[in-house]
Amino acid sequence: MKKLGFIGTGNMGGALILAAAKSNSKNELLLSDKICEKADALAEKTGGKVCGNVTVAAEADYIFLGVKPQMLKDTMEEIIPVLKKRTDRFVLVSMLAAFTCERICENAGGNYPVIRIMPNTPAAIGEGMILYAPNGEVSEEEVSFFLGSMKEAGRFSLLPEKLMDAGASVAGCGPAFVDLFVEALADGGVACGLPRAQAVEFAAQMVLGSAKLILESKKHPGQLKDEVCSPGGTTIQGVRALEKGGFRSAVTEAVIAAYEKNFDL
Repeated sequence: MKKLGFIGTGNMGGALILAAAKSNSKNELLLSDKICEKADALAEKTGGKVCGNVTVAAEADYIFLGVKPQMLKDTMEEIIPVLKKRTDRFVLVSMLAAFTCERICENAGGNYPVIRIMPNTPAAIGEGMILYAPNGEVSEEEVSFFLGSMKEAGRFSLLPEKLMDAGASVAGCGPAFVDLFVEALADGGVACGLPRAQAVEFAAQMVLGSAKLILESKKHPGQLKDEVCSPGGTTIQGVRALEKGGFRSAVTEAVIAAYEKNFDL
């Protein structure tokens, strides 16, 4: 049994806490958040223990850093003395956007084992796309345990750290872009007479099914698009309208804008 400690139980941290509880009920979960209600609610769902940052830093075998980048300095100032006193082994698991493993170590005041991850919110229902990159201090056994303890979160992909920001701009930011797309599709359905609830259901299930078809068929998205576009049919006219509105360019620019923001953090 290991202790998994979470400093920050917001949307991302909360998603991983739920996944950890489903993956291995024998592990002990330590939950810390400045908003006590969040930690309390997750503790009730998962059987975790609500505590403070210092307790997480002192006791957890895996310390998940789920705070916002601008909060890291204050968080580390609180726990650095605790980390330095530890004689046992622990791993820092960072979900901070734009923070390399080296930068995390600098802020933590030591050359510690670090697994840098970028999860996304669908991890809360086991459909996440989680990117990860361990530094050289992490053992294969520790990576293996991490993956096993998080297996219910969804898919995992080992990525060279230099590509983490690019991957995060697609997988981490992407759910917001998809949500906008689903909302827009539903708006179109409502404009054509559909009740709002059904329009949202139709759009969301269509996106879910289309995504699964891409992954399971392994066909190029362009090929699958062509298979729907019959000559002279309705779909190609819709595609034409999207292209006229700069749909693909707008999506590409959204990913690039998210990626470039990393350099400001």
